[in-house]
Amino acid sequence: MRYISRKAFDVYVGFIRDSAIFAIADEVKWYTNEDTTLFAVILFDFTDKDYNAVFLARNQNKKIKYIDNEISFKSIREAEEWINFTENKVNIGKIQLKPDIDDRLGVDLFHLVVEESRLHPYFKAINEIPAHSAAKKLISEITPYFIDVDGNFVEQFQTSGFNSRLWELYLFCYFHEEGLKIDREHEAPDFMLSNGDISVAVEAVIAENRTPYLKIDERRIPIDVNVEEETKNKLPLIYGSPLYSKLNHTTKDRSLHYWQYDHTRDIPFVIAIADFHDVLAMNMSTTALINYLYGLKHSHYYDENGNLVVVGEKIKSHIKESTGVKIPSGFFFQPGAENVSAIIHSASGTISKFDRMGKQSGFDTNNTIMIRVSTVYNSEPNADKPLVFENLVDENCEETWGEGISVYHNPNAVIPLPRDFFPSAAQHFLKDGKIVTVNSDAHVYSSYNLLISNMP
Repeated sequence: MRYISRKAFDVYVGFIRDSAIFAIADEVKWYTNEDTTLFAVILFDFTDKDYNAVFLARNQNKKIKYIDNEISFKSIREAEEWINFTENKVNIGKIQLKPDIDDRLGVDLFHLVVEESRLHPYFKAINEIPAHSAAKKLISEITPYFIDVDGNFVEQFQTSGFNSRLWELYLFCYFHEEGLKIDREHEAPDFMLSNGDISVAVEAVIAENRTPYLKIDERRIPIDVNVEEETKNKLPLIYGSPLYSKLNHTTKDRSLHYWQYDHTRDIPFVIAIADFHDVLAMNMSTTALINYLYGLKHSHYYDENGNLVVVGEKIKSHIKESTGVKIPSGFFFQPGAENVSAIIHSASGTISKFDRMGKQSGFDTNNTIMIRVSTVYNSEPNADKPLVFENLVDENCEETWGEGISVYHNPNAVIPLPRDFFPSAAQHFLKDGKIVTVNSDAHVYSSYNLLISNMP
């Protein structure tokens, strides 16, 4: 058995580990064998001041399962001797992992189920380009635990639905990181979540361009794009279309909305949205989403004492470029929107995120040089611009899945979302005609990667 990092071990066993263990013990060393089929961890017991060890292995469905454990070792060396002894017993067949009859199969996203001509360019990038080896390995370790409710997740991930399915996979990782119990047994909404006290229903959706996905490389954001004009009209409506469709979606017999199912009634209903309408679009569209949700934009000036003054201004409508028709602003104030408790958004649910998280876990087999450029919240009281950082991505980085998540609370919600349900996210509220934000100093608005392939 060889040592591995905590980050790598978190990926391998994170979806089966009970976080309650950290109340009584702390993990101190982590191990796997050469083909990553056997795993072990040594813990320090807070009460007894000694060491415990747990041994795990993959089952036939590629999930990691508990094999054995032992307690009360006086030293790490003794615990390691037990781990090596247990590994030998597994290797000679004295300990065998029994099949789990009720174990549901996850998905294998990289087993091709469609012909080459239909493959999405971004799927081909992850699957074939060595610079994305970290993302591919990471996704392969996550998906055994991801249940395909609809039966078409793999096909869509490989073809036209790549962006929407990647967004769902990202949300799955984030919700798990928050310690939420995830239920994907229902066809809709996409996620049923519980923190032990309340349940929340979440439906995922993305904003997309209608350009055929097989011609995606032909799309580019113009260099001379007018960001102010885009934010005023085009981008709010790009968000508005998918949000409106989810608001008005019903069952086939038109009898029930998402919040009216037996398993969603009387609990908060949340829509999680991301922008994939163009290349790097998510790096500039966050402001447009805020403006559209609340029908409000902010301007600022500095008074005679040099203090920042923020002014809120109501937005009545956005003009649809193709027709000149005015579309009402303020999604939270539209008829029926009171049934939506909040909107979740992130600009980070992309290939770049999976590249970085995989790189930090030691999954890069390509020696890729990865540089991250990120725009971060500026905590200076009079700051009117965010901070911009560049950093080398390696195993010393401490990025999380929840970094960059925002929750926009509906001021008119019939069933409000508790403010602490997604504790690591930035929280946005409407108060006295202004949007008030509560977040950590490290909140990331957007980021992108620079990849330099460095194969020997």
